[in-house]
Amino acid sequence: MTGLPLPGRFGAAVFDLDGLLIDSEPLWARAEADLLAAHGGEMTEADRLATFGRSITASVVVYAGRLGIPGAAAELRAELIERVRVLYATEAAIMPGVAELVERLHGRLPLAVASNSDRELIALGLGRIGLRDRFDRMVSASEVPRAKPSPDVYLEVCRRLGVEPRDAIGFEDSPAGVDALRAAGMTSVGVRAAGEFPLDRADQVVGWLGEVLAWIEPA
Repeated sequence: MTGLPLPGRFGAAVFDLDGLLIDSEPLWARAEADLLAAHGGEMTEADRLATFGRSITASVVVYAGRLGIPGAAAELRAELIERVRVLYATEAAIMPGVAELVERLHGRLPLAVASNSDRELIALGLGRIGLRDRFDRMVSASEVPRAKPSPDVYLEVCRRLGVEPRDAIGFEDSPAGVDALRAAGMTSVGVRAAGEFPLDRADQVVGWLGEVLAWIEPA
């Protein structure tokens, strides 16, 4: 066995949502590009790099500033959420290895989702891929004071699960998410499924979640 034995010493496993459990990054990219186009702008590579792994609120503040309407961030956020909601409900797909990993861990330790997305989108995404009932808790950054890369969402999910952060393992596909796990004091696993973003600060790095199946101890 390579990697970190599961369940092993861990009392819970916590997952990011977007780009890790569901293939939603293309959906967000399309929704954000359409949002900017509707207001006379266009999505740039600088925008993508500045907002990847960040909260929805932080992203729309960037867009509102560049569009010259800084006071309209709240309206842009609501418009973006509605665009994404429609895409989640009709097009969100499960990422490779997710179903197998979740099924292998379900019932052996508590599972949770901690995401910068709104709670409605978390529930919608998990329902779309048929895994809503496999997670014991889900926490959105909108429920805590600060979004990732701050640790708040991970600290809150550990509190709700009744487990110390040092006894929990988390899975992330973005540098901001890995930083949030580390700041919370959790064991961090970076998943490179999203591509080129560096995840070297994670305790372990894998190419996709299917690799983690080899870490699971016999029942």
